[in-house]
Amino acid sequence: MSLDQAQGARTRDADTPAPAAAPAPAGAARPGAWAALRPLLLRMHFYAGILIAPLLFLAAATGLLYAGSWQAEKIIYADELTVSHVGDSERTLADQVAAARRAEPSGKVVGVWPAPDSEATTRVIMEVPGLEEGRNRTVFVDPYTAEVNGALTTSGDALPLRAWLSEFHSNLQLGEFGRNYSELAASWLWVVALGGLALWIGRRRSRKAQLVLPDRKATGRRKTLSWHGAVGLWAVTGLVALSATGLTWSKYAGDHIGQLQDRLGGATPSVSATPAAGADAAAGGDEHAGHVMTEGMEMPPPAPTADIGIDAAVAAAHRAGITETLQVTLPAKGKGYVIKEKDRQFPVHLDSVAVDPADGRVLDVLRFSDYPVLAKLTRFGIDLHMGLTFGLVNQIGLAALAVALMFLVFWGYRMWWLRRPTKERRVSVGRVQPRGAWRKVPVTVLLPLVAVTGVVGWFVPLLGISLAVFLVVDVVVGVVAGRRGVVAAG
Repeated sequence: MSLDQAQGARTRDADTPAPAAAPAPAGAARPGAWAALRPLLLRMHFYAGILIAPLLFLAAATGLLYAGSWQAEKIIYADELTVSHVGDSERTLADQVAAARRAEPSGKVVGVWPAPDSEATTRVIMEVPGLEEGRNRTVFVDPYTAEVNGALTTSGDALPLRAWLSEFHSNLQLGEFGRNYSELAASWLWVVALGGLALWIGRRRSRKAQLVLPDRKATGRRKTLSWHGAVGLWAVTGLVALSATGLTWSKYAGDHIGQLQDRLGGATPSVSATPAAGADAAAGGDEHAGHVMTEGMEMPPPAPTADIGIDAAVAAAHRAGITETLQVTLPAKGKGYVIKEKDRQFPVHLDSVAVDPADGRVLDVLRFSDYPVLAKLTRFGIDLHMGLTFGLVNQIGLAALAVALMFLVFWGYRMWWLRRPTKERRVSVGRVQPRGAWRKVPVTVLLPLVAVTGVVGWFVPLLGISLAVFLVVDVVVGVVAGRRGVVAAG
């Protein structure tokens, strides 16, 4: 959290030379674990802050824009999202889909999102030739008149503005290569935040209130440090949460997290939309599904040679208890309708059901309450990261965290600048914590620390690789500086 803490958290003026350390008397006891570990933590925090902070600032700035995009799209796309007049009765979904097909004749309807409230339009999702992967054409239909209010190119539930800002936040619009920036930032954010927290709590202070509130009486660098530390203390939980949830869908660490989640039995389940599989599941006792019985004999389910239509499928889902904001996926070859609740605001409604298009039988039902605990936590974490779980309050909280992180980075660089040797004529900046801090760490602390660092570095690859690069660069710089010192002395 504090780049200045990485300078030793000293309170003397920047241009005052440090007193020479007195040699330890023979037989003197080694310093305690924290006293020995603190210089090492300061040095790591310094390098992480200096080199990774620009990525953290960029991630925070783009995240701030994304947090505001939820409300912005309601204003920018109001014509598409809302109806001009609330009618007395709605047209059938089939009529609304037909209107969308007329508006986009080249598109293939793959999904329908019925209007979630009385003032909203229905979304008809289409695959259209020529769109890039992951994009669809969404037609917005007035549910009362079946008139088309407009059409937009979308990505999932994101309209153009939010879709663009989402990619800008995750990869700077640079594709797969750009994803490395956001994963590197997320990989280091929790390290910098927790390291800074330890340094701030372990700092000596005259009043306990200075731990949680900025010291208004302080001036200069100490004032900046006070604000940096106090704000970082309040923000650390949110920053660590953002780091952890951001890593869940990163490229490298995300793969490891997914594999671990699967091995622990926490994979996210999905409803089975295959008629035969649904019939087998029904035999297991699902109250909404069952085999066709004729005179006491079990018969196989009918082949999907007919389609009952989207309205009948939704009605079957309602009878199965799927009643909140819906997302309907039309049947593909050999599959049934998949109808999901998509209300991810707390309390969430994420149950789903599969319906046989041949006769409207419920093939499978999946309740969110039956999800594994890890799958639930993953869902909650991602939705909190995206600003969904608590709606506007969630989005304001994300914006506040983004602003806090941007100020923390600014204050860190400011302290680094304020610690520069001002009596030297050449341009300079604050000095780093001296090398060799690891030699003072007790072996009983150092060995577990190295082991944990190795495991974490493997599990979060970009963290491990960048840390190894830092160490190599630091060793090379130390060797070069040592040789220069020898030459100067000679």
